[in-house]
This record gives sequence, C-alpha cells and structure tokens, in this order.
Amino acid sequence: MTTTDEAGILSRALDQTGDLLDRVHAETVSRPTPCRQWDVGTLADHVIADGTNFVTMLRGGEPDWGAPAPHISESWGPAFKVGADDVIHAWGQGPGTDGWEGGAVVPVGLLVAEYATHSWDLAQALDVPTSELDPELAEVGLAFMKATLKPEMRTGAFDAEVAAPEGAGAYERLAAFAGRRLA
Repeated sequence: MTTTDEAGILSRALDQTGDLLDRVHAETVSRPTPCRQWDVGTLADHVIADGTNFVTMLRGGEPDWGAPAPHISESWGPAFKVGADDVIHAWGQGPGTDGWEGGAVVPVGLLVAEYATHSWDLAQALDVPTSELDPELAEVGLAFMKATLKPEMRTGAFDAEVAAPEGAGAYERLAAFAGRRLA
C-alpha cells in the first residue's frame, strides 16, 4: 500500500467513525456496547480521545492510553472530527522510509484497526446495519490485528478470539478476532 493509499484508507476510517458519532444523541449514550463495561457515551469519549493519543504517537511521543478520556456530553461527531483533522494533518507530515522528523512511523493498520473495530461497536449499539460500513476498513484492520495482536497482548480491550460464523462478513470477522461477542 502506498502512502497515498494509506492516507485515503485512514481518511475513510476517520470519516466513518465521525459519521457514526453524528448518530449519538442524549437518548443513546447509555446504551450498552460490545465493549465490556462501556456504554455508548464512554465509547464515544474513548474514540474522541484516540485522536489526541494517535497524534502524540505520530509525533514520536508516548500517549497515556490508560488516562481517563475527557467526557463529552454533546456534539460527539463534531468533537471527533476536530481530532480527526489533527490525525490526518499529523499523518500528512510523514512518514518517510526513515520515519518523520522527530516523529515515529506508525502503521496505518493500527489506526484503521482501532477505528474500524470501534465503528462496528458503535454500529451495533446504535442499530446501524453493518452493510452501511466500509468493508475494506475491516479487512485492513483485521490484517493488521492478525499480524500483530499476540495472545499475551489480549488484555483490557481484547478478549480471546471467538469463532466467526460461517460466511461472516468483514466486520463480523474483525469483531470476532477482537474477542467481541457476536449476537
């Protein structure tokens, strides 16, 4: 995948997540999600905070993934899109074959895996059909996770892989690999 292709796939992942967050409203924030112990509001806060954490990574810093995400109480989509613009801008400053000036090479698959998985989580919680999600994003995310997510790393956000049903689509296979329970 070329850098241009990577920027395009990342942009699509961010747009998809932002579009789903546009569907979050006061009456949906308390709905459960496939993420253990997270409702829609908590998941939305987490995904919005991802932008800041990824920009920190892209600039060569160490994000604090364990820090509580700032709470957002309205306008989840617009809040996410501001951070998404920062991610695209930071991504656009590199990467070169030797990394960024003062930054780090961060595989696009990592970002896409995060946003695609949480897009599925949000879609499930908000009753959005998986057919409305971009399957290529799930395929990119799944390929990255299969290559990098080792059993000893399955703590916190990832449970043990579950079996995807025969003929499962890209998002169901991604969710099953991430340890999400499929309904």
